[in-house]
Amino acid sequence: MRKLIPAIVLLSLVSCKKSEETTTPKVDSVKIIDSINTARTKINDSILSSRAFKDLSGTHTLTHDQVNGSGKISFIKIGPDEYKISGENKSGSNFVKIEGIARMTSPKNLKFDGSITQSISDYDNGKLDVRKGKRNFSTKDGGKTFKLYESVNNAGFGDKILIKL
Repeated sequence: MRKLIPAIVLLSLVSCKKSEETTTPKVDSVKIIDSINTARTKINDSILSSRAFKDLSGTHTLTHDQVNGSGKISFIKIGPDEYKISGENKSGSNFVKIEGIARMTSPKNLKFDGSITQSISDYDNGKLDVRKGKRNFSTKDGGKTFKLYESVNNAGFGDKILIKL
């Protein structure tokens, strides 16, 4: 046992010897994270752009079943599948006016938040009818025509309000 002690002390001195430093280049982790985030952003943007619905930007036709002729309604893109819309159809004293924000939620649905103002001489002697809040426009023809889903006005009559693209 006494012969092992010098051997153990010798081994411990050799094993505690400082090893040579390695010359590994230091890597800036911030640059790596930034490059990964840039790549992720590109991938996410390409996925979101492929999910986008038909672009509705531009001027379209607005009709109302109690207003002769047709008017114009403009869609101005303000975000992904989101538009600021405003338009009017007027004939004599009868008119319908739409202003607000619309968002495509599916290829068949356009969610509208704003106001629909109308005056139809056959409804309450042309009393001004204002509908504010959220409404739905839906399509059954692949997005060529969007019809107001909640069509009953404040006078209790059903309106047929269409946006034709």
